[in-house]
Amino acid sequence: MTDTTHETAKHVIDALSFITVVGTLVEMLPSVAAIFTIIWTVIRIWETKTVQSWANRKGKDDASNE
Repeated sequence: MTDTTHETAKHVIDALSFITVVGTLVEMLPSVAAIFTIIWTVIRIWETKTVQSWANRKGKDDASNE
């Protein structure tokens, strides 16, 4: 899969995730859909450069103390 295809797939899944959140909030979808959406959102947040830099910085500090 090319980088463009990979990014497009991410955007499609993000859009579906957003639709699921809205649907859950208006009680159109079951709670199971909300759980999967929360998991997906947490994964996407974890993948952001900001959160990764926080995690890597913490890991580097721990490694230097050994």
